[in-house]
Amino acid sequence: MSAVNNRSDKKSSKNSTLIIAGVIALGASLLFAYLMFYTAPAERMEIVKIVAITEDGCVAETMDGHAVNIGNCNAQPGQYVDALVDQKIKERATLMNPTN
Repeated sequence: MSAVNNRSDKKSSKNSTLIIAGVIALGASLLFAYLMFYTAPAERMEIVKIVAITEDGCVAETMDGHAVNIGNCNAQPGQYVDALVDQKIKERATLMNPTN
């Protein structure tokens, strides 16, 4: 009789372990999907004014007043160029300083 109880305890323990592992895997995959969506750039071409040229690239100002780094460029400060601007960075900057 104890051998039967011992087998059912092992089976129950194995099922519990599989359920816990499944919940952890599901949670990790949902977290990964959320982070990929949140951090993936949403770039759009905009006309920007070059403000400065640094070692890290050109710093530009968008038409709505956001400072962005557009990478390397062939322009001088004061010139207007077309550049890809990450819209999510602009949204986060607005959330951090809503008085603009």
